Amino acid sequence: MSLDTVVEDIRGEARARANEIQADADERVEKIISDAESDAEAILEKRKSEIEEQIEREREQALSSANLEAKQNRLEARRDILDDVLDHVESELASVSGTRRERLTEPLLTAAISEFDDDETVKIYARADDTNLLNSLLEEYERAEYAGEYDCLGGVVAEGQRSRVRVNNTFDSILDTVWEETLGDVSEQLFDQWVHQVRIQSM
Repeated sequence: MSLDTVVEDIRGEARARANEIQADADERVEKIISDAESDAEAILEKRKSEIEEQIEREREQALSSANLEAKQNRLEARRDILDDVLDHVESELASVSGTRRERLTEPLLTAAISEFDDDETVKIYARADDTNLLNSLLEEYERAEYAGEYDCLGGVVAEGQRSRVRVNNTFDSILDTVWEETLGDVSEQLFDQWVHQVRIQSM
């Protein structure tokens, strides 16, 4: 075998080996590219899912926050309306006059005085505007006397001179009790009627 033939054989084997290496390298590159593309798609899908979940969470939080704010605004509006109703009732009570005021005040005075022993002097306090009315009513009671002004809508406050017991029979104290007992009903009537009117108007 000549030297040229040996060299050519070696070259042929080298070329074949190089081709094998190249083919193997190409196959590895293809696999790396394929794996990278798969990984990229998986990462993309995961990231997309995370973003969608985050958007949904933020949407739910925003909706919850909006609902809470709306609820608070409704409660504040209810409180304001109820305060207005109470102010109106107080104004109406304060403006009661004449025979009607006397009819409302007299039983409160009688009830207050009856809380004390028969031998105890009772001091009566009342609204400044009711001074003349109280002095007139007190003519019927020997052991009770008008003692001065009391800041209230009407009615009386009675205080025993000896016992220091105080009886609050003012319009204010009665209104506080009635308002507390009926607040639920008043609120229901006011706002059920309001909701009903809103629904009718929106039809």
